[in-house]
Amino acid sequence: MNQTRALLAVLLASLSLTASATTLVCPELSGAAQVNACPQEEELKYTYNGYCSDSAKAYANQTDSCIRYEDYRVMKNVALWESKDGVFDGYVSCDLPPAQVKALRPTGMQLEKQGKLNKLVCSYPNGVKFTYRTKGKCTVANAQATCD
Repeated sequence: MNQTRALLAVLLASLSLTASATTLVCPELSGAAQVNACPQEEELKYTYNGYCSDSAKAYANQTDSCIRYEDYRVMKNVALWESKDGVFDGYVSCDLPPAQVKALRPTGMQLEKQGKLNKLVCSYPNGVKFTYRTKGKCTVANAQATCD
């Protein structure tokens, strides 16, 4: 009988944990950290030549970023950053100094769907975006989100 009560208590506790909703706001980037290093210019040039000389990509019309090296560089000269708590992350241009990234303030939050995944996308000046991904249902109102 005690085992049945213990099992019931564990089951009820797990149900109450899954039923709670989480409220999220866009992170302040003052505590954000760069996760990986920026690519070196030589590396970007090397990968540009390799990526853009691939005939299969040319025939598949997948070389839009290959028209000019500058376009490719803008696309690939990025590093992964994450919020202080690790909940939000995003790729940030390595042309932005870290102090400038940390000084950015959020300008908006948007909910996007990608298949079964919900993405909360926080926008910042200079095209910077930090994203939270979840399979739970989310709603956005007044620059904050509530997710199951």
